[in-house]
Amino acid sequence: MLAGMDAQDAMRAADSDRQAVAERLRVALEEGRLDLHEYDERLQLTYASRTYAELGALVSDLPAPAGAVVPTPRGPAVPVPVEAGRGLIARWLAEVWEPWLRAVGIVLAIWAVSSLASGEALYFWPGWVAGPWGAVLLVRTVTGLASGEPQRWAAERERRRQRRAEKRALKRERKALAQQQSGDEAGHGTGEGAGSSASEPAHRPDRGDLG
Repeated sequence: MLAGMDAQDAMRAADSDRQAVAERLRVALEEGRLDLHEYDERLQLTYASRTYAELGALVSDLPAPAGAVVPTPRGPAVPVPVEAGRGLIARWLAEVWEPWLRAVGIVLAIWAVSSLASGEALYFWPGWVAGPWGAVLLVRTVTGLASGEPQRWAAERERRRQRRAEKRALKRERKALAQQQSGDEAGHGTGEGAGSSASEPAHRPDRGDLG
């Protein structure tokens, strides 16, 4: 039985499993079970994890929130697809190469229009833009894939998303507190006005007025 559990823990985890663990870490941060440093460290390890055992170790000391999806191995009968993790890599590659593709597309369009206007194929100067820049990106792509850069990139995106969510929550709390304070001040002013009116002594006519 222990051998079976070890085999299941050694199975490869999918992107959905890493996202489920990242969500549990986010909930633990909001509940105060983790500080920001621990959250950042565990989140980066989450996206760098490859097996269920590595993911389980990151949340072993955290209670599972209600309705949370706990990553569990699919069992030996269902093989883990080879494409697991390729979605994350594809998104990272798009992030890295998108500026190059846009710039190369623009300079190619300029070169094509200039060639058509002159009636002949001009010197292919866009190669000086695409070539060196593309070589740099190619080196970055190879070294990044070898060093786990897509996982760190995903962890950084999650941290930025968490910071934006915290800022929005803080703005809402400040707005609600300001509204509450203004409402309390308005109610206090109304109460003081009513109290001062009630405390004024009633005017009694003196004998001269009666005469």
